[in-house]
Amino acid sequence: MDREDLIENDFDLEDLPTDGRDMTGIVDKDYESMFVAPDGREMYEHFRFVADKGQQLLRVDKFLTDRMEKTSRNRIQQAADADCVVVNGKPVKSSYKVKPGDVVSVVMDRPRYDFEIIAEDIPLDIVYEDDDLLVVNKPAGLVVHPGHGNYSGTLVNALAYHFKDNPNYDVSDPRLGLVHRIDKDTSGLLVVAKTPEAKTDLGSQFFNKTTRREYNALVWGDFDEDRGTITGNIGRNPKNKLQMAVLKDPEQGKHAVTHYEVLERFGYVTLVKCVLETGRTHQIRVHMLSQGHPLFNDERYGGDKILRGTTFAKYRQFINNCFDICPRQALHARTLGFRHPRTGKEMDFEAPVPPDMTALIEKWREYKSS
Repeated sequence: MDREDLIENDFDLEDLPTDGRDMTGIVDKDYESMFVAPDGREMYEHFRFVADKGQQLLRVDKFLTDRMEKTSRNRIQQAADADCVVVNGKPVKSSYKVKPGDVVSVVMDRPRYDFEIIAEDIPLDIVYEDDDLLVVNKPAGLVVHPGHGNYSGTLVNALAYHFKDNPNYDVSDPRLGLVHRIDKDTSGLLVVAKTPEAKTDLGSQFFNKTTRREYNALVWGDFDEDRGTITGNIGRNPKNKLQMAVLKDPEQGKHAVTHYEVLERFGYVTLVKCVLETGRTHQIRVHMLSQGHPLFNDERYGGDKILRGTTFAKYRQFINNCFDICPRQALHARTLGFRHPRTGKEMDFEAPVPPDMTALIEKWREYKSS
């Protein structure tokens, strides 16, 4: 299982252990622990030091500079200003005095790259770009971040190539880059920050839910109403660690809200528009499943089986053909809107439904009309 499969829009960190051990143990046993910054950013632990019993009081910036090679005290101070220096689970400033037994961590908002990011000439569908940011239309199947099992061929590798002649963009600098994520097999729009100021501002907009995001999804089954709202806390499925689930206990998981509207009915499946009020891991997929409408061909959540329709062989062949046409969950991040971090101008972008989903929808139209 690819690491990116566990990461979708606004990865929900609360459902993973934070006891200091490498946290990708859900899939393998080789990934960083995670932390949620005060502004809601999702942070990955890159370095950890435990002060010994004889530790004398010492400023944390000096403490880390003494222990981290090729890192200046000024760089540590900048990290502390960005809430990237954490002691005993809480962010501290450079002046904090480290005490015996303190657990001191350096956290960043992306997984740790224990290897050089190789620039690769992977085509990018760039929707918009200026000096502050870039909006890209990610195809289905493209992993976002390098990680376990995916050290090349990712969106980050493509960005490294795109910015290879830009001296101000370092693909390994956590203050730059992707502001949010979508799942590997979901297509659609992502925004990339080209300056630290842009990333801070855009990250705040996502955290404060002032961005605008619409998805198109083809789901199994029909709906009684033309529109509705699904509310339900989402957390790790206790019976399957590779899945998220709507949890019945209101004290568990994270609050999640999805608004949906029926766009087109095909009888056994329905095309819907989903508007995210929150952004939890696999939110649309899990919320739709909780209502009896798993996404069409969503292998993770059981949508890759015939869940509605007839038992005739001709129908089974039709569904198998549909699965072949769109060999992934039928989910597309169609629109993205936010306030420009420098100019303050409201910006909205749209990525048309990709060919595989378009062909799938057309095939269902033909089936319905026949």
